[in-house]
Amino acid sequence: MKDPGIYTSRQLTTMLGYTDAEIRSAVASGTLIRLRRGWFAAPIHDARAASAVRDGGILTCVDALRFHGLWVPPGHDGLHLRRSTNLSGKHRGCRPLRGALRSATQAVDPIPQALSCAARCLDPDEWIAVSDSYLNITGKNRGDLRVELDGAGPTVARLIDKTDGRSQSGTESIARVRLRSEGFEVVVQPTVDRVGRCDLRIGLLIIECDSKLYHATRAGYFNDRRRDRRALGDEWLPFRLTYDDVLYGWTESLEDIREITDRERHRARSARKIALVEKSVRQSAR
Repeated sequence: MKDPGIYTSRQLTTMLGYTDAEIRSAVASGTLIRLRRGWFAAPIHDARAASAVRDGGILTCVDALRFHGLWVPPGHDGLHLRRSTNLSGKHRGCRPLRGALRSATQAVDPIPQALSCAARCLDPDEWIAVSDSYLNITGKNRGDLRVELDGAGPTVARLIDKTDGRSQSGTESIARVRLRSEGFEVVVQPTVDRVGRCDLRIGLLIIECDSKLYHATRAGYFNDRRRDRRALGDEWLPFRLTYDDVLYGWTESLEDIREITDRERHRARSARKIALVEKSVRQSAR
């Protein structure tokens, strides 16, 4: 587990072997930094976690999820912390939709507690995307997530039902959730002959959701174009969405998708196209 470099006095004594006198000496020498009563930071520590502790809480919600390496949507830059009811600070505290807050024994909440708080701060499709990231990275499934978030309430339970750990990026997750909410039958991570794994498929329409990181590389750029050429050559309809298309321009992106589906260009009508789709279904099931 990633270490934020912030410890309670109990952790310093029981885990790291400090005595009370050694803690006082370390603070005096600058080896430890006192953040607030009973909480200390090493010289190298996570700055946002330290800010949360200084403000009477611990890091949770979006900030904790980001700390743990999960994909987090933009637009949630304020400090996300939770604190005991007997403490106060300048930042508004986060709290779960349902269920009691656990005692703060470490500077950064574990992922399940952070997800519970994030259900209040994130939009539903954003929360699902972050949870997809968690499942994808850890190899866990919906059942595991239900156990870890037991008691988080019916809203969270309904969101868990829409998660899918196969999604490879936050943009893919959000596009999937939004398309399904519009009534589209979306296939996740289909395999297409001569193309390979794709992000999403609606009939013959292959939707690729570019992430900022991978598709900014030269190799990724050329590989994308090669895949698109092969898809077109086999009569698929490649449709590429950028990060900005999904997160900032969804209304226009959806209109463009409907331009194709309203005219039923994505439908497999001929025997050849039906065979293409059937082959993709067989390959994807392997």
